[in-house]
Amino acid sequence: MNLSRRAFSSLALSGLGAASLLRAQNALPNIVLIMADDLGYGDAGCYNRDAKFRTPHIDRIAREGVRFTDAHSPSAVCTPTRYGLMTGRYCWRSRMKQGVLNGWSPNLIEEGRETLATLAKRRNYTTGGFGKWHLGLGTADKTDYGIEQRPSPNDHGFDEYFGIPASLDMPPYLFFHNRRAIDLPTSTIGDSGAPPRGAFWRGGPIAPSFKMEDVLPKCTDKTCEFIARHAGRRPFFTYIPFASPHTPWVPNKEFIDRSSSGLYGDFMQEVDHNVGRILRQLDDSGVANNTLVILTSDNGAPWAELDARNANGHWANAPWRGQKGDAYEGGHRVPFVARWPGRIRAGRVEDETICHTDIFASMAALFDIPLTDAMGEDSFNILPALLGEKREKPVRESTIYHSSRAYYSIRHGDWKLIEGLGSGGFTQPATIKPEPGGPTGQLYNLREDPKEERNLWQQRPAEVKRLQAMLVQFRNRSGSRPGL
Repeated sequence: MNLSRRAFSSLALSGLGAASLLRAQNALPNIVLIMADDLGYGDAGCYNRDAKFRTPHIDRIAREGVRFTDAHSPSAVCTPTRYGLMTGRYCWRSRMKQGVLNGWSPNLIEEGRETLATLAKRRNYTTGGFGKWHLGLGTADKTDYGIEQRPSPNDHGFDEYFGIPASLDMPPYLFFHNRRAIDLPTSTIGDSGAPPRGAFWRGGPIAPSFKMEDVLPKCTDKTCEFIARHAGRRPFFTYIPFASPHTPWVPNKEFIDRSSSGLYGDFMQEVDHNVGRILRQLDDSGVANNTLVILTSDNGAPWAELDARNANGHWANAPWRGQKGDAYEGGHRVPFVARWPGRIRAGRVEDETICHTDIFASMAALFDIPLTDAMGEDSFNILPALLGEKREKPVRESTIYHSSRAYYSIRHGDWKLIEGLGSGGFTQPATIKPEPGGPTGQLYNLREDPKEERNLWQQRPAEVKRLQAMLVQFRNRSGSRPGL
């Protein structure tokens, strides 16, 4: 049965919860989860009216669905956010306490741990992933791409996976499909040297057939083929971790000079174009009305305010302080838009504080799968916020963020505490030694001071003590969900 919007609203008013409504319909949606790489809060027009390029397709998702203004990545850098997204668990609880993996790193997700894809498999979904994995392959200290990789994404719930091992600026440069490299990295590419900032890459092994410009369109090709192949059969879950607009900024020829902000703006035009290709494939396959589309980013953009002035005034993390890697808001407050026709009211703006780890519990609720103590330990069900249900209290009591230099910060209501001085990440100074008698950390009230300019550490000692105690409690427990 497929309920109309009016019938759905009537059931909601009768007191049925979101998951009950969906079970009543006896129809589970397809799920398309797009995670852009280093897409800043201010990079989409729906978040930044002063953006120096257009993003009509990202804006379309927001216009036809909901736009969250207080969404966060659990980390300010790539790998730990992807671990948190896939598992619903903060990555600092895993073996990796700081930094990111590289293209030779072994598998990070623990054997037997549930992921978004394994949840979907429990409900007979077809699962596919297309893009940047960056969660390690195999078990060797250095991955041997001449052999099958076990574990690979196939061992974490994906029927099919096509993509690249790590970031687009990390060797080895190659595509892999399921357990094997498509073409071995038998050639070598040198360092990018001192090119324009956006053309940066690290030198190393590269497959002879590999071109950096191919990654975005090829992964989108594979996504569209997957949707076309499985549409109208059993439901599908597809995870599309774009490798862009992360460096190197390598737009294809038809996108050069399409923006007024250099290579970054041109690359962003291509990113948005490929979002549009996926939306068009859903339309053409006749499944758009029964598909939940989520688009977000793994962390903030690697752009400080000074860099923005050098890009014709485009401020990728507007209006937040800091950038990728930082404990400041610019490091982890990210765009998050979602569309589900007939379920999510079009044009809604939602200020609920959410985290990427929450997608796990939300999918479990959608699938009516109870969470055990060893599943999604830091995940909260945000389905009511997605669907616009009335809520008596916030979904999350608090949220913990982690910077590239392993600074912990905790958000509780309007208050945010950062353990340490400095950005904790890419913005200089990254670390500051406390002065005698001075503050040892940072405390901000984000409602009164959203740009984190007034450190209240010494003025509000009771608030500091309360938040420090909460942070210690959550770090010592196995998870931050109530009851763990």
